[in-house]
Amino acid sequence: MNILLNGRAIRTEASTLSELLIEQQIDAACVASAFNGMFVPKSQYSSQTLEEGCQLEVLSPMQGG
Repeated sequence: MNILLNGRAIRTEASTLSELLIEQQIDAACVASAFNGMFVPKSQYSSQTLEEGCQLEVLSPMQGG
């Protein structure tokens, strides 16, 4: 299926957010995610299903000042 990941169009075989993070080699413990603009708690990564054309934002927290 085709989705947008951080504003970039990609093709994926993943069916859940958790599978997508593994596929893209992203450490789920180190990111925050939003599905179609809505925050997704880490506890729901494995149950958050993906759909054609969905928009995902996967962000790493930043430190500094």
